[in-house]
Amino acid sequence: MKKNTTTNKRIETEANTQSERITEMSATQKLTVGLDLGDRSSRYCILDEAGKVVSTGAIPTTRAGLEGQFGKMAGSRIAMEAGTHSAWVSRLLGTKGHEAIVANAHEVKLITRSKKKNDRVDAEELARLARVDPELLSPIRHRGKEAQADLAVIRARDQLVESRTALINSARGLVKPFGERLKGCDADGMGETKAEGLSAEAREAIGPLLKAVEEISRQIGEYDRRIGEIAKRYPEMKLLTAVYGVGQLVGLTFILTIDDPKRFTHSRDVGPYLGLTRRQKDSGDSEPDLRITKAGDGLTRKLLVQAAHCILRKGAPVSDLRAWGEEKIDNGAKGGKKRKKRAVVAIARKLAVLLHHLWVTGEVYDPLYNRKAEAAATRKRERAGKVAA
Repeated sequence: MKKNTTTNKRIETEANTQSERITEMSATQKLTVGLDLGDRSSRYCILDEAGKVVSTGAIPTTRAGLEGQFGKMAGSRIAMEAGTHSAWVSRLLGTKGHEAIVANAHEVKLITRSKKKNDRVDAEELARLARVDPELLSPIRHRGKEAQADLAVIRARDQLVESRTALINSARGLVKPFGERLKGCDADGMGETKAEGLSAEAREAIGPLLKAVEEISRQIGEYDRRIGEIAKRYPEMKLLTAVYGVGQLVGLTFILTIDDPKRFTHSRDVGPYLGLTRRQKDSGDSEPDLRITKAGDGLTRKLLVQAAHCILRKGAPVSDLRAWGEEKIDNGAKGGKKRKKRAVVAIARKLAVLLHHLWVTGEVYDPLYNRKAEAAATRKRERAGKVAA
C-alpha cells in the first residue's frame, strides 16, 4: 500500500510539472490541441508552433478535468469532433479564452476512415489538421445554451411520441391472433376504453399497454403546454406560422435548429444544411438520381416533410408551394407514389428556404406571391406592347 501511495504521488507531481510547463509555453507561442472526447475520459495531444508534440495524455470528461488541464493555458486552438459532449465542452473552453473548433465527423475522412484508429491517434490528427487549416475540419457551430435547452424539450416530446406509436402498434398486433381488432382512433384518443368488446384474454394481454399509452399521451400534452410557453419567447414565430402547414411545433423546431439565421449567406443554403438536397456522384455524362443526403438535424427534416404533406393534402388552401408541388407530381418521369414522395421532399426543401427568407427579411407571408408577381409582369409587358404599337 505504501509503495502504491508513493507511486501515485510521483505521477501526480509529474503531471503538475508538465501542466505548468505547458501553461508557460502557451504564454509565448500559439499551441494547438487535438481533443478526442470520450464519455468518461478524453485524450488530448498538444502541438507547438513548429508542429512538434509537446504533451499527450488523458483527462476526465468533466468540467473539473477540462478546467484543470486547459483553464490556466493562454488562448490556444482546440479541435474536437462533434458529438454528445462537444456542445458544452466547446462553450466551456470558449469562456476560458480558447478558440474551440468542432469538426464535422462525417466530413473528416482522414480520421473516420483511418486504418490505424484509436483515441491517441485521433487526437493528434485533429491537432495537426487544426494547426494547418481549420477549414479542413469542416467546422460546425453549436447552437446557444438556451436554444439547446429549449430544443431538448422538443426532442423529449418526440421520443414519447415514438414510444406511444410503438406501443399502439404492438397492442394492435397482439389482438389480431385472437381474430379481433382494436377500435380505430387517433393516437391521442387511444386508451383502455378502446379494448371494450374484446375477449377477456385480449384485454388482459394489452390492458397494461393501453394504460401506458394513456399516461404517455398525458405527458405529451404537458410537453405541448411547455412548448407553447417557449414559443412565446420567439417573436419570429408569428412570421413562420403564417405559412399553412407550419404550426407551433414545426416553426419552433426550425428556429431552434437554425438558431442564428445570419449564419447562412443565402436562404437556399438551408436546404443542404438540413439534408434536403440529393446526393451527387456525377462523372462525365453520368448523373445518377440519388437519394437526399439526410445531413443535419433529422427531427427538423421530418417535421418539414410532415408540413409538406399538409400543403399537398386534399382541401389545403391554394398557394405557390402547392401549385409547384402538384406540377412536379404531374410532370414527374416515374411512377405515382415515387413522384408524390419526391414532390413532398422538394416542397420541404422550398419550405425551409421560404421560412428562412421570412425570418431574415421580416416579410409577411403571401401564399400567392409568385402568381401575383407573374401577373403583374404580364400586365407590364402588355402595356409596353400597346405603347410600342
